[in-house]
Amino acid sequence: MIANIFIHYFICSAAREREKAQKLLAQRQLTEAKAPASSSRAASPMGNLARGGKKATPAPKSVPAANLDQRQLDLAGLNLVDKEPSKAEEAPNMTFAHDKLLEEVKKTIEAQEAEGKQRLSLVVIGHVDAGKSTLMGRLLYELGRMDERTRLANERNSIKVGKSSFSWAWGLDGTTEERERGITMDVALESFATTKRQITVLDAPGHREFIPNMISGASRADCALLVVDASNGEFEAGFQRGGQTREHLVLARSLGVAQVIVAVNKLDQVEWNNDRYDDICTLLRPFLVQSGFHPSKTTFVPIGAMLGVNLVGREGDDAKQLAQWYKGPTLVDLLDKLEPPQRDIATPVRIPISNIFKGQGSGTSVSGRLLSGVVQVGERLRVQPGDETAVVKSIEVEEENVPWAAAGSNLTLALVSVDPIQLTIGSVLCPLLDPVPLASTFTARILIFDIQVPIISGAMVELFHHSRDVPATISKLIATLDRTSGKVVKSNPRVLAKVSSAEVQITIRPTGSSGRSIPMEPYAVNKAMGRILIRREGETIAAGIVMDILG
Repeated sequence: MIANIFIHYFICSAAREREKAQKLLAQRQLTEAKAPASSSRAASPMGNLARGGKKATPAPKSVPAANLDQRQLDLAGLNLVDKEPSKAEEAPNMTFAHDKLLEEVKKTIEAQEAEGKQRLSLVVIGHVDAGKSTLMGRLLYELGRMDERTRLANERNSIKVGKSSFSWAWGLDGTTEERERGITMDVALESFATTKRQITVLDAPGHREFIPNMISGASRADCALLVVDASNGEFEAGFQRGGQTREHLVLARSLGVAQVIVAVNKLDQVEWNNDRYDDICTLLRPFLVQSGFHPSKTTFVPIGAMLGVNLVGREGDDAKQLAQWYKGPTLVDLLDKLEPPQRDIATPVRIPISNIFKGQGSGTSVSGRLLSGVVQVGERLRVQPGDETAVVKSIEVEEENVPWAAAGSNLTLALVSVDPIQLTIGSVLCPLLDPVPLASTFTARILIFDIQVPIISGAMVELFHHSRDVPATISKLIATLDRTSGKVVKSNPRVLAKVSSAEVQITIRPTGSSGRSIPMEPYAVNKAMGRILIRREGETIAAGIVMDILG
């Protein structure tokens, strides 16, 4: 009975709104018909001639409400008709021919190297509550990227809600939910300059619930800053099996990050104990090697993020105890020594979309990392998967509008001439004539981690590729491999055990109305587009590289 009353009420309301819309449209057309032809330019295309004394084109007669387009009336009744139709933004033209653009990029990169101001991206990783956001907030302040007014506002507001210890973290954790829960949930992006480097920071969440966001952040980084908590019991909680210290290191290395700085934080809570610092370093070194980090690419530094000790300097009373036994570099000194990888600017443009938002004007903006190639304002790009194209209206790198961007840049593109509904997180922007292939079935060489349940043919998993995660099936076990040489040990194995290497066939499973193909390339063609991660039931079970796309 209640349902019938509700339906009757809805039908009557819709009828009243439709009748109202009919009267409004009819009245508007009647008014336009009575208005003189010379009253406005929009009333008649011959308005100028009419004012000159020649005969004006007669105004159209009003159309009876009964003959009005029914769909237009329905939309008007529901207030879904724009009062003024939006103008399509004009697409800009390209400034450089491709060859000239490559020359310009090479010159700029050489100039940056000569000036000692090379650009790189740094992902901040570690177990939950290790102090990652607090460290980055304090570092931004020490380097002049956070002003005193913002610092005082964050301190005052955090005290009001009873979270005074999170005041520095609020410099990066900006959403209401992050501040209420006291944890980082999404990847925060900031930038700062040291003496020798221009660094883009990707502050990744530490909670295991947000591992997909951490993967998205690490896939956009060149180097990593691992933050560990030196407090009694806290380091052990993060480093034991299931802790995010271990998983974050494995994920970062699997996604191509080769350099890592380990910041041993909160040493002030253990009285700057030298033995505690040495014990943590001793435990982490062999695991870093086991995870694939070369010892020459790994450094350690003791810090106190909340107090700002050993971030930029070791002056002041708070640093006296540390200065008694530590004479090494500060955190910023180590950041200055990070080496940016070789940029792949000669290959086609590949930009996996990590975020989509409404831009200024009528366009849409997307953010992501330019994995390879160079892109410029005015360039038309294809959106894969799909048949949609878009024109780059503007490019923003580190809050600065630039005419072009090169591989390695974390950028924001304002796009025009594109239907926003065709843009999705995980889509890849690429050239019209050199699109990224779509894969539904492919072979991969994977490294299996310390798993509890062996992998069998037909195992259902979750496949991660940059910011995209899709359901997949390990449809065939092709061979187990020797981890050192890569040679085949056994063909067509029945199961894959822990800590082993194998070649497998993976098939994407369709979900709902979405297709079953995702944009990717073999590792031999494009390293960044050829890396994958495999998870099952909330656990990362394997990582690998794409060998061949089968279909």
